Amino acid sequence: QVQLVESGGGLVQPGGSLRLSCVASGRIFSPYTMGWYRQVPGKLRELVASITNRGSTNYSDSAKGRFTISRDSAKNTLYLQMNSLKPEDTAVYYCKVVLTSRNYWGQGTQVTVSS
Repeated sequence: QVQLVESGGGLVQPGGSLRLSCVASGRIFSPYTMGWYRQVPGKLRELVASITNRGSTNYSDSAKGRFTISRDSAKNTLYLQMNSLKPEDTAVYYCKVVLTSRNYWGQGTQVTVSS
């Protein structure tokens, strides 16, 4: 089993920044892909950004130029630096690990962008 714990969410004003973290523990071993997803009530969960074991990244159109995904493989930790936040970024953000074709999800962290 793999456990994921997200942190770093909160309330921020438009134009502000937040940094999300996700720590993976348990039976985790390379290679594995990590990613951030988000979901608002009534909508499907959507990809924000992902990063492979080799550091290749992929961003949604809404995240490009504002968000940066990174990982510290030695610490099994995933990050999402979010800048220039907009009210439409408000959502629950989830961390996902893909390991041996299985998906593991964290419990989510709320991000609210509001003045």
